[in-house]
Amino acid sequence: MVGLKGSHWAIGVTEANVSFSTAAQVRRALKAEADPEKAVFFPRFFKTGPGEYGEGDRFYGVTVPKCRRIARAAREFADTELTKLLASPFHEEREVALFVLVDRFRRANDAGESRRIYDFYVRHRRFVNNWDLVDGSAPAIVGGFLENRDRSQLYRWARSRNLWERRIAMLSTFHFIKKGDFHDALRIAALLLTDEEDLIHKAVGWMLREVGKKDRAAEERFLETHYQKMPRKMLRYAIEKLPESRRRAYLKGTV
Repeated sequence: MVGLKGSHWAIGVTEANVSFSTAAQVRRALKAEADPEKAVFFPRFFKTGPGEYGEGDRFYGVTVPKCRRIARAAREFADTELTKLLASPFHEEREVALFVLVDRFRRANDAGESRRIYDFYVRHRRFVNNWDLVDGSAPAIVGGFLENRDRSQLYRWARSRNLWERRIAMLSTFHFIKKGDFHDALRIAALLLTDEEDLIHKAVGWMLREVGKKDRAAEERFLETHYQKMPRKMLRYAIEKLPESRRRAYLKGTV
């Protein structure tokens, strides 16, 4: 392993010859990449104030591309070190850990390894606690694992009191949608129609829009049944790619 050089982990080295084996090394790399301006902006963007959905989350101020680069250097991490990152109060440490898990899941070469990664993710899901962390991990790991398996867990999460479990349930169906399988996406969307959280309105609308990209008729069958009781933001997200005349009709309630 190439060690950190001074306070900047990437000076004089390339990704190909850097590897991290401890959470402490990843932490130093993140601190070296920290941007003070982003460290001020991110808490506002991710709603970390009292009573907001990301309350208490902390940030170094490291962008997603840089987190991905650091994660590539940590891809052979032990689970114990991943757990340390996932339990961190710093958003980017959890993000790096999840990027490692997604990469590991995609490289898994047998069902046993895929299950182990999925089970690890499920056991630690309480740390997948902001929308970007869910969106960047649930489709690949949860959706990927459940593609050809029983999906009843998604329905239990969809009924959870926990915002992030409900978002995991909805976003996991993105994997199925990409494969042309809309059944669970539409059923879970129906379960979440009356959800009170703005982040769920956006997630449901987004997934309905993705269904429409694959099969507009399937999306519109759902919309024609449910659009009048959908929260406005959910509806706007869902109809974003429809022709203007159809968007106006849904918004005016004249479909």
